[in-house]
Amino acid sequence: MISRIADVMKKTDRSILVALDGRSGTGKSTIAKKIAERLGGVGINADDFWAGGSNEEWDKKIPKEKAETAIDWKRIKTEVLEPLLSGSSATWHPFNWKAGKGLSSNVIQRNPSPLIILDGAYSTRPELQDIIDISILIEVPDDVKRRARLAERENEEYMKDWHKRWDVAEDYYFSQVRQRDLFDMIISNP
Repeated sequence: MISRIADVMKKTDRSILVALDGRSGTGKSTIAKKIAERLGGVGINADDFWAGGSNEEWDKKIPKEKAETAIDWKRIKTEVLEPLLSGSSATWHPFNWKAGKGLSSNVIQRNPSPLIILDGAYSTRPELQDIIDISILIEVPDDVKRRARLAERENEEYMKDWHKRWDVAEDYYFSQVRQRDLFDMIISNP
């Protein structure tokens, strides 16, 4: 994966965008950090652009609506990715996860880089395909490992409803919107 990204970077004089997609708990953010360390890129987390609403609003949606509204891809594209790809800095307010709604008062800024890494579930949406240079699906060999990783990351109370709340949207997205054969690479993360 690193060598393929490096090869693409060598063949162009512009910034490239690598998008890491996959189900929750597959290690996308960890892999994104490792790529950035090795190749000197900047990371963007799609979770900063959550747009699915409160848990109550989310739970009322059908799987297709969840997959379509999970992230604000327009905002990611116009506020962050397009400026970075054109050689400008990007500044944005992430979703306010503490309040569970709205945008945080915190400001995140990234400077241009030859490599931009977007990580998060839904990060390879069809609407972003025109600017993504390499799309990578991160998978975990079995669901047990993914669930164990999630349990380590999230608190016990939150995990009670996790799979009921999130898995149907991811099931829809990866079976109807971004099937395995649409990715440039598939990485199995043990």
